[in-house]
Amino acid sequence: MESSNLSELDPSIGILIIGHGSRNRLAIAEFAELAALLREAFPKNPVEYGYLEFATPIISTALDRLKKQSVKRVLAIPAMLFAAGHAKNDIPALLNAYSKKNDLEIIYGRELGINNLMITAAGERIKEVIAKEDSYPIAKTLLVVVGRGSSDPDANSNVAKITRMLVEGMGFGWGETAYSGVTFPLVKPALKQVIKLGFKRIVVFPYFLFSGVLVSRIRKQTQEIASQFPNVEFLEAKYLCTHPLVIETIIERIGEALEGKNNMNCSLCKYRSNLLGFEKEVGLPQKSNHHHVEGLAESCNLCEEECTSACEFIDENKDENKDHHHHHEKIPYPQANHPFGPVTLRNSS
Repeated sequence: MESSNLSELDPSIGILIIGHGSRNRLAIAEFAELAALLREAFPKNPVEYGYLEFATPIISTALDRLKKQSVKRVLAIPAMLFAAGHAKNDIPALLNAYSKKNDLEIIYGRELGINNLMITAAGERIKEVIAKEDSYPIAKTLLVVVGRGSSDPDANSNVAKITRMLVEGMGFGWGETAYSGVTFPLVKPALKQVIKLGFKRIVVFPYFLFSGVLVSRIRKQTQEIASQFPNVEFLEAKYLCTHPLVIETIIERIGEALEGKNNMNCSLCKYRSNLLGFEKEVGLPQKSNHHHVEGLAESCNLCEEECTSACEFIDENKDENKDHHHHHEKIPYPQANHPFGPVTLRNSS
């Protein structure tokens, strides 16, 4: 649905944009900017945003604000790239509980997912970093797309699909997918492997919406590998942020929710299908495990711009769960001991 068709949206409908949350000031500012752009797109409708954890306002506070503006319905959109545990379980559980307690109709929309808009936005971010090097053949350049990483294989596979769409669409010589945490391969082992292919230029693209500790970690690890292989040129692309096509995708999701076309594709969902290696997770209850971290830390005083990782006080080689896994999963991740995965998930046995 075009945004122009949504400009006459019933003013009794409120819009809620839901983010993960971060301690990083820049990430919080970027998310607030996204909400501001959506307010411009929907000038007659209340638009609020809330976070699942680590920042304020939390989701219930944002819903309270909408309710005070006398909205009759809320279109709640998860501003998340793919549907994993947060989008499938934590957020809908919180929304359902609030709806029941406050007698407010909440229509839950889809994650951003994969569409031509998001692929084009990603391609433009990559073009920004290779524009100065356009004399070098793209067919001799390798692309590494880095996703967040999840214990949900469906979400992880979507990152790999983005990689393939970009590689084939832009004509890269080769493409690989890596992850910042939870699953494998992590950034450093992935880069060490692709260097063996012999490419002399590698573009590393963090497929993230906003800044934060994970994007910073990707940059730091890329630079560490680059220092070990000075004969290889590494180019670091910017994350998606508030790219106009990202905003357009969110507007599209709002239209889908309004028209009742907001169905997720559950064919490979580990909670609904008997996926290889994840058979024990079929039918697990939908509930949120984030009450203990809602609004926990509004911002990091060390981070005024892109995250420096200076606030990371837990050694990444310890079992303190630095990768924000929180031990939510009752069922152990089946590949927890993979040699290219994070040590934070490995079994103690």
